[in-house]
Amino acid sequence: MHPYLRYAIDRKAEIIDLIRRFVECESPSDSPADVNRFVDLLTESTSDIAAAKTFKAAAFGKHVRLDFKLPRRPKQNRILGVAHSDTVWPLGTLKTMPFRNEKGRLWGPGVYDLKAGIVFFLYAVRCLRDLDVAPGRKISLLVVSDEEVGSKSSRPITEAEAKQSDYVLVLEPGTGMEGKLKTARKGVGAYTISIEGKAAHAGVDFAKGASAIVEAARQIEKIVGFTNLQRGTTVNPGIISGGTRRNVIAAEACVAVDVRVSRLKDAETLDKKFRALRPFDKRCKVHVEGGLNRPPMERTKAIAGLFAKAKQIGAEMGMRLEESSTGGGSDGNFTAALGVPTLDGLGAVGEGAHALNESVLIDRIADRTALLAGLLAGL
Repeated sequence: MHPYLRYAIDRKAEIIDLIRRFVECESPSDSPADVNRFVDLLTESTSDIAAAKTFKAAAFGKHVRLDFKLPRRPKQNRILGVAHSDTVWPLGTLKTMPFRNEKGRLWGPGVYDLKAGIVFFLYAVRCLRDLDVAPGRKISLLVVSDEEVGSKSSRPITEAEAKQSDYVLVLEPGTGMEGKLKTARKGVGAYTISIEGKAAHAGVDFAKGASAIVEAARQIEKIVGFTNLQRGTTVNPGIISGGTRRNVIAAEACVAVDVRVSRLKDAETLDKKFRALRPFDKRCKVHVEGGLNRPPMERTKAIAGLFAKAKQIGAEMGMRLEESSTGGGSDGNFTAALGVPTLDGLGAVGEGAHALNESVLIDRIADRTALLAGLLAGL
């Protein structure tokens, strides 16, 4: 058996215990104090192998970078692990969704997305240290506190750290129950279409009114036509609001739209289409705000090469790795868009992100930890 895999199997109980401690330290995005508590736990549990640097973030908890203390051969740059401390689960979720180890899985809020992935990375580093393996590059782990709500405060930090790195390994969960690695992600954007109409009494002065709701409906019909499934472009009007009373012609309406694109150039084309929207009813006004907030992670030659290396390392340990693309975004979108070779989906194997069945397969803990160790040593 490969020594990295044997190491991870022998320490499975330790790994599970640290996952439990991380999950039971709740850290919702909107609670900076609780995110900071998790960051403190993270730095405390790695104080023997890493130096921690924290970054303050207005309205969010601290971001943190761990720089690991390992013997290494001289290289200019480093490998950067990327993860997030925040979860979508509100404080107190543990009362109804406690951490538990049963049916071959670990369950609990944030266990899959992505606290188990953080633990795998930490034990991959410990594996190299304990087996006296000198990686060819420095190793750091960046854990941000606002990924689940758009990474607004952390994006500049993530991009700056990526620019100083040779490779980025993203600890988001793998795809499906096979745990496929992710070599492509769609770019994500949001638009808000605000409509100004003219109010009037629906019974007495109907003709004098200009309905913002009717105008919004016409705009929705137009924008859904921007979807192009063959190119991987989707446009979803997710929220509509407007009007004040049933018997009043609506003076205002609003449509919140989610967009996803596989290619950056398609985002530019889509943006032009949104900016070109004009009212069907000339008495109304149409205002468009928004745009792309995560560029797509496109499968470049560098990313394909990084996956090929991971596949080779996995094969040496008896693993059969597959790749995938996904419509969801991660902070790997930012790093890949900079041209830094990025491999995503290296975290837990399981299911239920953001759902009540969030869980991690216990029998996939060792191989994921060993794979990360192999990448950190072999890149």
